Amino acid sequence: QLQACGGGLVQGGDSLRLSCAASGRTFSSYTMAWFRQAPGKEREFVVAISWTGGRSPYADSVKGRFTISRDNAKNTVYLQMNRLKPEDTAVYYCAADQYGRLSGSNRYYDYWGQGTLVTVSS
Repeated sequence: QLQACGGGLVQGGDSLRLSCAASGRTFSSYTMAWFRQAPGKEREFVVAISWTGGRSPYADSVKGRFTISRDNAKNTVYLQMNRLKPEDTAVYYCAADQYGRLSGSNRYYDYWGQGTLVTVSS
């Protein structure tokens, strides 16, 4: 029901935009979030956005470089990633919270996409 795409192999300093399209139900009232998991590490919260466009704080590691946005008419959430670094290499997951919280804890998210791999070379 959540399909993430847009990952790929890029060089440090490049940009990518990830998309997460929802299907099967209307996620327009849900909080949407991005998490990421680097090889050998735990899943990490990146940022969340409420259905009205309110945003959680960004993870310190991406602050000033990543921007989350959503288009409720398209049932899609985006993650614009600029000035990518090798340490941004990870599988990026989108997730949805039907209760509209802006939590950074993955236990509050009911729906998860399959993930899209971002690899940043130095």
